[in-house]
Amino acid sequence: MNKPLRHVWLVIGVLFALLFTSTTYFQVIAQDRLNAHASNRRTIYNEYGRHRGPIVVDGTVIASSQQSGDTYGYLRTYDPGAMYAPITGHYSVIYGFTGIERSLNDTLSGEADALFYHRISDILSGRQGRGATVSLTIDPQAQQAAWNALQGKRGAVVALDPTDGAILALASAPSYDPNRLAAHDTAAVSQAWQELNEHPARPMTNRAIGGDLYPPGSVFKLITAAAALESGDYTAATEIPGPGTYTLPGSSSVMNNFAAGRQDPCGPDDRSSLADALRQSCNTSFAMLGVELGEEQLTKTAEEFGFGQSLTIPMGVTPSRIGEDLDDAQLATTAIGQFETRVTPLQMAMVAGAVANDGVVMQPQLVRSVRTADLSTVQELRAQELGQPLSAANASQMRQMMVSAVEDGTGGAAMIDGVEVGGKTGTAQWGEGRNPHSWFVGYGQVEGRRVAVAVLVEEGGYGSRTAAPIARDVMEAVIRG
Repeated sequence: MNKPLRHVWLVIGVLFALLFTSTTYFQVIAQDRLNAHASNRRTIYNEYGRHRGPIVVDGTVIASSQQSGDTYGYLRTYDPGAMYAPITGHYSVIYGFTGIERSLNDTLSGEADALFYHRISDILSGRQGRGATVSLTIDPQAQQAAWNALQGKRGAVVALDPTDGAILALASAPSYDPNRLAAHDTAAVSQAWQELNEHPARPMTNRAIGGDLYPPGSVFKLITAAAALESGDYTAATEIPGPGTYTLPGSSSVMNNFAAGRQDPCGPDDRSSLADALRQSCNTSFAMLGVELGEEQLTKTAEEFGFGQSLTIPMGVTPSRIGEDLDDAQLATTAIGQFETRVTPLQMAMVAGAVANDGVVMQPQLVRSVRTADLSTVQELRAQELGQPLSAANASQMRQMMVSAVEDGTGGAAMIDGVEVGGKTGTAQWGEGRNPHSWFVGYGQVEGRRVAVAVLVEEGGYGSRTAAPIARDVMEAVIRG
């Protein structure tokens, strides 16, 4: 064979090798990822002809598939739509899927590996294949209370069971009607999509678990207090400084002790106990405490509460974070929930949950069970420990401090008759000339019933006035049933 011909065959061989490699990659290695991609229209078209499984809350179907009588076969419907949209997401022939619809698509469509034998059984018996039923952990009364309280506001509420991590409420406002995106009228769906994406309040953003992260403000003092207790150098009774003002280390910036420029000290001789500093929400006390503890201790405690972790519930959760390589001035403002500290409401509910659960953080979960059409159980909620940032003894001290902050401090609007309620308000600064975000993070417990909650209202002002009453309503819905 002459040299030019050998070159031709060499080029052909290389091309065949490349073709074989790319085909193998897309058909074998990347197949599952591409099939699961929200923008894969072919997958969605194929799935529309199947009876997709329902999504259920406490026995009530909130997402289901109805025969449509058109080329798609089935229409996905949501009722009530907007209240649960941050959880269910939408299932659209044009724009793919989000939320539970995306995270558990294989389960709902019947294609999950765990449903293999059920698919075979359907084929052999001649039955039409059906997806599995997904039952959520949501408490409908708590979800309704959260949804009602957020009307006319921008914000989020998360409530969970501290003992097993079951998410009892997950509300984000404003929301949207997923039925508009699930419709088969493509022109109407395109119009709805454009309107929702151009809306200045961003109704498709799930504020509870992702999208924007928020400065926590004074609710972060719970983590600073926990870090102090866990260091072994402090108890709730330890006296710490709390002057009316504090000049940040290495800086000319002056921190006032309270909001609105108030410069009252925390106690006689500019000192108070750690418990009283938390009750009063003294900025200078916790800023100085953060510097004394150091970045390593503060970061370690935050991470043990869940900061920096990529959680799935099964939707992905944006990790909460604090800054790195902080100087003392930055560390002081970090310790009071400012500077680069950013959190999700879910993360702060996990903090409250750990305090209520003897210091143990549980993996948050939205799925109670998965069952096939013949009611066979495929999956059930199993409690999983995520970490233990507090010893049981220190968690007990934290509960006492948080109860004091509600009964004798800024959290009074969260009180419920006959219920132990502990919590912390927050008023988080986030921009020059903007109203601060309103926060409440806490727990309620009585006769074996426990609930942890986090409430965030964008530009809601004082946490004591805006967020605390919402938390009370949600906790009461869980505890009173």
